[in-house]
Amino acid sequence: MEIKTHTRYILGALAGLILITAACKKNSSDTSAVNKPVVEAYLIAGQPVSVKVYQQKDLTDTATYGAALTGLSINVSNGSQTIKLTESASGTYTYSDTTFIVAGRTYTMQFSYNNTTISASTIMPGKPVGFKLTDSVFHVPNSIDQAYNDKVLQTITWTNPDSLQHLLLFKNLDSDPFEIVAVRSNNKPSFQINTEKAAIYNLTQTSFKYYGHYKVILLRVNDEYINILTTNTRGSSQSLVNTPTNVVNGLGIFTAMQADTLNLRVTTQ
Repeated sequence: MEIKTHTRYILGALAGLILITAACKKNSSDTSAVNKPVVEAYLIAGQPVSVKVYQQKDLTDTATYGAALTGLSINVSNGSQTIKLTESASGTYTYSDTTFIVAGRTYTMQFSYNNTTISASTIMPGKPVGFKLTDSVFHVPNSIDQAYNDKVLQTITWTNPDSLQHLLLFKNLDSDPFEIVAVRSNNKPSFQINTEKAAIYNLTQTSFKYYGHYKVILLRVNDEYINILTTNTRGSSQSLVNTPTNVVNGLGIFTAMQADTLNLRVTTQ
């Protein structure tokens, strides 16, 4: 499946990750951090460039995002070509040529805010290789025996000789998914797994909490994404200040990824 047909699933699953950097403990000792813009950009090969920039939120702010930062002049370079993004919506800056993002290149973003240069860079990884399911149908056992929770019923594999970073996204496509009546490790129809540089993921009797049709998306990602994903930023307000970022003089993330997608149906045995 071409990546353009499942980009919406990827971005939907990623939505909200960067919000953990949008709130900051605002006090007199962190004035410089409070004034930093928050950047959110996920570059995907074969897709238009999109960069969102907004202000930080106060911890008590219930809005999804801070106020959009408009009127910025944002440039993105791939090492041999520099393009200027267009503000297609308030705080969202885009470039429509889908041939600009390709594997193996380093992409650098830069703009000026409050007389300070904000910048970030990332490398576009190659597409995942050898992505396979042992079966396109996963049968949930009729009865759950807790003694066999770790028994492998099916495997998901891919090629990863260099131990690169990968995520697995399980996107339930049903409008009203039917819950499996049993104790399950996941509490939502859709979920993601950090594979921790492995090349295999095992499915067991407790892998799913809902029956239905799934898109199984394997993302090859960079360290900056994993750093945010694995940081416990919700432990305290202080930890929000120290959220990892690869944005110089700013907060948030400017990263790149590639994906491959398979179909899986979860049903009764």
